[in-house]
Amino acid sequence: MSAEDKQVMARTGVPGLDDILSGGLSKGHVFLLEGSPGTGKTTIALRFLLAGGEDGDKGLYITLSETERELRESAASHGWTIGESVEVFELVPPEVALDSDREQSLLYSSDLELGEATRTIFEAFERVRPARVVLDSLSEIRLLAQSSLRYRRQILSLKHYFAQQGATVLLLDDLTSESMDKTVHSVAHGVIKLEELAPAYGAERRRLRVMKYRGRAFRGGYHDFTIRNGGVSVFPRLVAAEHRTGFTRTRMTSDIAELDALLGGGIEQGSSTLILGPAGTGKSTFTFQFISAAIARGEKAAMFIFDEELGLLFDRTKAMGFDFQAMQKEGLLHIEQVDAAELSPGEFAHRVRQRVDEGGMKTVLIDSLNGYQASMPEENALVLHIHELLQYLNRRGATTFLTVAQHGLVGDMKAPVDITYLADTVILLRYFEALGTVRRAVSVIKKRAGFHEDTIREYRIAENGLTLGQPIRGFQGVLRGVPTLIEQANAGVANTATD
Repeated sequence: MSAEDKQVMARTGVPGLDDILSGGLSKGHVFLLEGSPGTGKTTIALRFLLAGGEDGDKGLYITLSETERELRESAASHGWTIGESVEVFELVPPEVALDSDREQSLLYSSDLELGEATRTIFEAFERVRPARVVLDSLSEIRLLAQSSLRYRRQILSLKHYFAQQGATVLLLDDLTSESMDKTVHSVAHGVIKLEELAPAYGAERRRLRVMKYRGRAFRGGYHDFTIRNGGVSVFPRLVAAEHRTGFTRTRMTSDIAELDALLGGGIEQGSSTLILGPAGTGKSTFTFQFISAAIARGEKAAMFIFDEELGLLFDRTKAMGFDFQAMQKEGLLHIEQVDAAELSPGEFAHRVRQRVDEGGMKTVLIDSLNGYQASMPEENALVLHIHELLQYLNRRGATTFLTVAQHGLVGDMKAPVDITYLADTVILLRYFEALGTVRRAVSVIKKRAGFHEDTIREYRIAENGLTLGQPIRGFQGVLRGVPTLIEQANAGVANTATD
């Protein structure tokens, strides 16, 4: 943010939210933060005032629904302390407190006339003279107003008063009554809506949307966010077109001559590769080979594992010659087990971006999209998320590998999500039966960046890793799973590396 922006913008202090708001909230204006109870309004409001304290702005939290003790406990749960820069003014019924010596700011809000309540708020403002104000919540004001017309007039009165004082105001609305009333929407300078979704399984998902922001460009659409110890973290929706870096495209090899030959010499840097196949065909093993080769060249890589426990992964891959645990300790490999039931797509994309932007990872593995899909109940939205993520990684010069497990073992296969048109390279793995044994075959069915073999090669996964044989020429129908032997001498099975 430039020095000029700092003078006219009040940052919220919420990671990601200021990016969506193009710097924060315009100073001297009234904003509405609305959402059902539990969506994080109070947490964001407290962080807004505390961020103001860090910038030298005095803050005032006017509460009509919570006590000062509750607010301080809420702040403490995130490791925050409400210090001298923020004053809490309560407007709550005194029967909630047993101490008769409570401050005189405790009033019967339910019995107050609207004008008296407003006058009390103004008196608190005059006493504190804050630069930032939070009013929590409008539901109480609405109840006091008793009519839509009176409520609108009161909101206008509050807006004009605070505007004259030059204060930046955040109005909270819990939508517990008359949720269809859009009075404040038309009055407020900007509107942010918080939502909480409850999937059939897994943790709740939260998202926000900036519905309105006068005179300021902002990032539209829905943005995932979380509430954890430390406050709210917002994950701005990824827009790949905003990220482009110049880099020289080089060819990435697997260190297996036969596999590189099948791929026409290797995989181009800054491209995406999709590996398709039924369960057990070794999709992950193919990607591990590229990860290991990249690290051997001195590059860094990141692996996001949805489907396998890391302890088991380390043990089985070490026997194949991939010591990923040692690579991790050396700082060359970031490996993360992802729980799809607990992670939103927005947060996952944010984690991938962190590895690429801050960690310098130039090879990324997502294993598998089946697990990724579990975090996205709507397939159409999933494809859009993957599209933006792949475009972003390609523009940053990162080489991406993705795996998808197809349903079935032989014959016609179906994938739970079709992204073959998004990937730059598509590698197809298949089982086939030949001479009384179950074997595996690999072929490249698509490569945008250049030439590739149109052959089918047999491969084997053994204790020493992955080996590929020569092209299979004596069979036809290998990809269907039950091939027909054309010529025994040229079948290519007995002469492959699998025997």
